[in-house]
Amino acid sequence: MPSTTTSNPDATPTGSNVLLTSLRSLHVEVDKLAAEIANEHGARLQCRRGCCQCCIDDLTVFEIEAENIRLAHAPLLLQQEPHPKGACAFLDAEGGCRIYADRPYVCRTQGLPLRWVDENQDGEFVELRDICPLNDEGTPIVELADDECWTIGPTEEQLARLQHQFGSGLMTRVPLRSLFVNRDPEEDST
Repeated sequence: MPSTTTSNPDATPTGSNVLLTSLRSLHVEVDKLAAEIANEHGARLQCRRGCCQCCIDDLTVFEIEAENIRLAHAPLLLQQEPHPKGACAFLDAEGGCRIYADRPYVCRTQGLPLRWVDENQDGEFVELRDICPLNDEGTPIVELADDECWTIGPTEEQLARLQHQFGSGLMTRVPLRSLFVNRDPEEDST
């Protein structure tokens, strides 16, 4: 499968490799922090291999994460078919992730209690929280301490900085399904 190139003229193969190494380091840090939160919530979390309710279709990632998947899973993308529409293209027949070690950032925090700050219609900033319905049993998430939740924002900013360097400021997103060579191109537009 041909390698893709970025639109950043300064993104030499060596420069791209440094950025991809930084992305992988970010993923390791996310996994470490997410594991700490998951350990605190072990009794409530139902997340296991084959539980794929959070593995939605039409998921998109920044080009840097797409390139990481392309490089790590070229044979899969060239020789296998995506999972049928309706769930993530990378699920196998049993609901397991075929790229688990190289899954994108968003997949690394799924299932955890999440918190973020958003602006409401009155222009006020408010904290919001959410959790997978399968993991809702237990202490109400509104009562959890901030550090018992994954805070959305800081890691996304780090990822956006890496993408900015990788793609010369382009913040376009890539559908995961589009990474497969053997796919129906019509699926990308539906």
